[in-house]
Amino acid sequence: MMSDSHSFKEHDSKNGVQSLEIGIKILNAISSGRRAMMLKDIAAAVEMPASKVHRYIVSLVRAGLVEQDPGTSRYDLGPLALSLGLIAVDRLDRIKLGLAAIAELRDEINQTTALAVWSDNGPVIIRSVRPYRPITVNVVTGSALHLLTSASGRVFSAWLPSETTKALMGRELATLALPEELRTSAGIQAMLAQVHQDGISTVSDYHLVPGVSAAAAPVFNFKNEITLSVLVIGVKGMIDLSLGGPVVSALKRSASNLSLRLGCTGNP
Repeated sequence: MMSDSHSFKEHDSKNGVQSLEIGIKILNAISSGRRAMMLKDIAAAVEMPASKVHRYIVSLVRAGLVEQDPGTSRYDLGPLALSLGLIAVDRLDRIKLGLAAIAELRDEINQTTALAVWSDNGPVIIRSVRPYRPITVNVVTGSALHLLTSASGRVFSAWLPSETTKALMGRELATLALPEELRTSAGIQAMLAQVHQDGISTVSDYHLVPGVSAAAAPVFNFKNEITLSVLVIGVKGMIDLSLGGPVVSALKRSASNLSLRLGCTGNP
């Protein structure tokens, strides 16, 4: 026969602690606000009476998870919540998460996928995953990518500060055999504006590897700054990189989900 003590523990482990879950719900509402919130706004967000919400907030304030501005009476995240957030971000391994993301993306679209990071010499491929098909594109780890002619380079150029890319871009303007539309600053800015608008860059017949098409999407961190680029690479004529197609849609979704995992909260 099951004892009362054992029965209670089993029941408690399945159902959790309701008061804690309510407190977290309130904390989540505060963290989701664009600014510090009034009590009535928090209550409306969690669909609870303000008097009940206030009792929970008192405990959250005591714990350091919430703080109140004495001047405005508004509530915002407290020092402990901010500390926990910074610790969580610091423990995130963006590369590990990125590698998992490109593996999952490969499984979904069965195309070569890759991950690129920014270096002093521009974007660099740090890992690629081959698809399950006989005809494929091999991507060499450590490959450096040009800013103006590669999909990943264009993505980094579109979201990085111009001061970061100015020197490298100037060097490419002086040394690369660029298409006519990219031989002027105005042409480059128009191209980057289009990349920014589309949220993605596609390149066909990349001059370093003829016959190859690629698409890249940006990944943002908790500062809403670009930190990685996710790529899809395929043989020209054998991969559909249209903006509304399944490959590009999957790529954008993968990059967006990875950004969320890295703490991105805005729309860079």
